[in-house]
Amino acid sequence: MILRYHLLYTLFSLVLSVNIALNAQNKIDNSTKMTSELIQPPYLKAGDTVAIVAPSGILKNREREVQQAVDLLKSWGLHAVVGKHVFSKADHFAGTDDERCEDLQKAMDDPKISAIWCARGGYGTVRILDRLDYTKFREKPKWIIGYSDITALHNQVHNEGFESLHALMCVSLTKDLSEIQSTVDTFKSALFGSPENYDLEGSSYNREGEAKGQLIGGNLTMLHTMLGSKESIDTSGKILFIEEIGEYKYHIDRMLQSMKRAGYFDNCSGLVVGDMSKLRKNTTLWGTSVEQLILDALEDYDFPIAFNMPAGHEMDNRALVLGRTVDLKVEKGKTSLVFEK
Repeated sequence: MILRYHLLYTLFSLVLSVNIALNAQNKIDNSTKMTSELIQPPYLKAGDTVAIVAPSGILKNREREVQQAVDLLKSWGLHAVVGKHVFSKADHFAGTDDERCEDLQKAMDDPKISAIWCARGGYGTVRILDRLDYTKFREKPKWIIGYSDITALHNQVHNEGFESLHALMCVSLTKDLSEIQSTVDTFKSALFGSPENYDLEGSSYNREGEAKGQLIGGNLTMLHTMLGSKESIDTSGKILFIEEIGEYKYHIDRMLQSMKRAGYFDNCSGLVVGDMSKLRKNTTLWGTSVEQLILDALEDYDFPIAFNMPAGHEMDNRALVLGRTVDLKVEKGKTSLVFEK
């Protein structure tokens, strides 16, 4: 009887010790996951080469903008190569899925390419995500540049462990670049190694507070689309940026509610809201501003929320280094967003 008691006690102690060790390891693993820095692709320098690709929508009658992008890069001392299928047409898309993937994969694999600049967004990137191979990209990482639909690619790059650049695309270029000078200047600064910090205009809707974490995010629809997939980003300890265009307010609320129910915001450290452009009007009016909509949807959380980030689908689209740790300080009168060096 005594022997049996000692055996049971020994077995219980062993199981308890193993559980404690596993729990401790899980905490370490989770902490590492939350705080580990991403790999920063090398900043560009004169003589480097940028590949222009089109992983999404069709580039119908957009030759001028692509040529202007090539010329702009050359004016900065960079070389430019345009993907073989950039001007291909396959219904809604800039070529078939195979063609768009071929251009992007070739640029990812080429060690002579230092950055990949997406010509436009629209829709289509999600259709080629599962085809991409990061083997050679990991050996020679490069900046992925774009916004809107390219958010899908930013998410994948983030989960592969690399920083990327939320910035203007080729079709964003205007004939007179002085109209978008801040957009171009912040893009160039980020590309060459001096990403700009931002002092944002205040808002009475701002939820005050301070936070620090990796900056992630992009287009709200695309972030919502990624839910449940391996491209969805764990927001734990991170600062989320969102922007949107052409949606009804009720659809924005529906996406936020869906993400909330999926636990997307549970451990988020902060939210930066960019442009909510060209919102559509429903026959039944929503009744509040989009800012109040966002505050109401996220009222269960206490992280700071900052509005008025000039990034998204407007002409003033400032560059953001996704995956970089930032310090966020939100007040009613102003917001500061500072990138760590």
